[in-house]
Amino acid sequence: MPNFVSVVVPVWNVQGYLGESLDSLLLQQTVDAEVIAVDDASTDHGGEVLDERAAADPRLSVTHRTANGGPGAARNAGLERATGEYVWFVDGDDRIVPGALAVIETKLREEKPDVLVVGVARERWNRSVTRWRTPGEVVLGAGALTRAAPPLGALVVRRQFLLDAGIRFREGWYEDVAFGYAVLAQAQTVSTVEPPCYIHRLDREGSIRTTRPARHADLVTQLDAALSLPVLAAAEPKVRRRALDRAVNSVRHLLDDDKTGRQVFDRLSELVRKHSKDATGRRMKAIANGSYGSYRLLFGSRDRARAAVGKARNVVGTGRARLRKRALSRYYKRELGRPMDENLAVYAAYWYRGYACNPAAIYEKAQELAPAVKGVWVVKPGATVPPGVKTVNPGTKDYYRALARAKYLINNATFPPEVVKRPGAIHVQTHHGTPLKTMGLDQPKFPASTVGYNAERMRRNIAKWDFSVTANRHTTLLWDRQFPIKGETLETGYPRNDRLARATPADTAAARAELGIADGERVVLYAPTHREWHAAFTPVLDVDELAEALGPGTRVLLRGHYFYDSIGFPPQHPRVIDVSTHPSVEQLMIAADVMITDFSSVMFDYAVLDKPLVIFAPDWEVYQAVRGVTFDLATDHPGTFARSFDELVDAFDSGQVVGEHAAAYRARFRDRFCSLEDGHAAERVVRRVFLEEK
Repeated sequence: MPNFVSVVVPVWNVQGYLGESLDSLLLQQTVDAEVIAVDDASTDHGGEVLDERAAADPRLSVTHRTANGGPGAARNAGLERATGEYVWFVDGDDRIVPGALAVIETKLREEKPDVLVVGVARERWNRSVTRWRTPGEVVLGAGALTRAAPPLGALVVRRQFLLDAGIRFREGWYEDVAFGYAVLAQAQTVSTVEPPCYIHRLDREGSIRTTRPARHADLVTQLDAALSLPVLAAAEPKVRRRALDRAVNSVRHLLDDDKTGRQVFDRLSELVRKHSKDATGRRMKAIANGSYGSYRLLFGSRDRARAAVGKARNVVGTGRARLRKRALSRYYKRELGRPMDENLAVYAAYWYRGYACNPAAIYEKAQELAPAVKGVWVVKPGATVPPGVKTVNPGTKDYYRALARAKYLINNATFPPEVVKRPGAIHVQTHHGTPLKTMGLDQPKFPASTVGYNAERMRRNIAKWDFSVTANRHTTLLWDRQFPIKGETLETGYPRNDRLARATPADTAAARAELGIADGERVVLYAPTHREWHAAFTPVLDVDELAEALGPGTRVLLRGHYFYDSIGFPPQHPRVIDVSTHPSVEQLMIAADVMITDFSSVMFDYAVLDKPLVIFAPDWEVYQAVRGVTFDLATDHPGTFARSFDELVDAFDSGQVVGEHAAAYRARFRDRFCSLEDGHAAERVVRRVFLEEK
């Protein structure tokens, strides 16, 4: 049976990126595609890489061209060999997002459009990723030419539509522009997938975007082809004018280049005269007149002036921001000189993300046991907090006044380094997890984990802590070295786990009812952690496949890590619920019958409930090498340890997950890490910190 989607990969001198690109296509979790690679006479090892990979994987076929014809010709050659109902063009230095093919195929089979427009993420040289927003409504027909050309990676096109319409890639650079416009102008139906499916490498050395040769004038030639489409010729005059304006505006950035500007201008002048008999507007008339010198005299200085004005505005804006920052700094210093408020506590969690974790549990218990101490939370605008909780936003006067005047500062992360520790003030560091990974001052032992790490800044922050809360002896021993403080370690158990320790069957029933889970359903919560060696969200477990494998009596809850909020797909399976944005992970744990996690500290919290716990860690050795670990999770796990999907499913099917062997492992794990979790950890912290009880 032929594959539903054919992926065409043009390759020319991208040897360093090709393996990653092929991995993204061939290691998709649930869907296979026909992958057709076209070696466009590469002069590096790219052709060899393709042949070696094709010999090991029959899903990949390779065509070698004897002469370089450019990416357009290579794509056309791949299109001729394609057999899938749909075609997706993926450059050899780009890649697709894990799970993308499954999402795309599902959408295509459901709606059968001529073209599917998917989200595209742009990756810079430093691996930072930004998204291209998929339009909520994609314009087809002549109107498509009045909009910016879509990224080529955003288009998954029905192959028969391309054949019937005679749409092919043209010669020259910017061939993707003419192709994209031709597809959208002639397609009859369109669908969209909003999350990014394609990752485009934006500024690779040697790519078209990083060079300025004369061939940038090819952009005008490709736009001419788009403006010559019959669908535009039949459109209303105002649509044709807007399309021409869009084309001219997309080229303007090339006109001021001293090396290529004249050649680009000459072609653009021909384009304007060809597609507009009566050019309107001073700029359009100047281009149509064909005098590059006059154009530069009239508009070059104007454009430079506008750029200068824009730059000046940015400078002014930056200057205003600096002045505001200085003013706030002076305000903060003045407030530091005012009397300390003995009954004010400032709370924060996860770098001001919201109301959560140990600080929230301490806040609630302080309201009960030390009501004279008023609490205020630092949260970013838009964060959700319970009714009645007083908040301040970072960077405001209220924020600096609270930080300056409060006696108590409680955080599970760190306050900014400019926060001053006043004499008599009490800083409580609650942390936010029992450590499996290496942390604190030990991190330099594992350089791969130290992006953004600043040891001296960390030492200055540690010096401010009066109390450091730990959940168990394991943590206390480690943090005595990793976060050495002059103050006092409170080995109390974790305040956030009090709710878990006190959970009743009624709490479980209420949590399940809120999530819409039926009586008798088995609930499996999957909560993976962040992997810093992945630039974008890269799941190691397909939750849709898991739900299908575990059968109709199981509901899977997916709790994604909060670091990943830009790339990833919502689950498709009807028995999977994405609970990544649920405000309370504790409530999710109470609702679950089984948890699957990997290296996340959530395992230590869930163990408090004494329910089956599974570690799924196919990349355990990688994690050990990158982060360093404090104990061997593979041997000292909390119940079941699986390295592959088949092992994981078999552990459920065989009953191993709920068996006596797993229970014995869990009991040892709980003895080591959960012995203090009796539902009173927050009380112990409040009595020591606020009531000064020993």
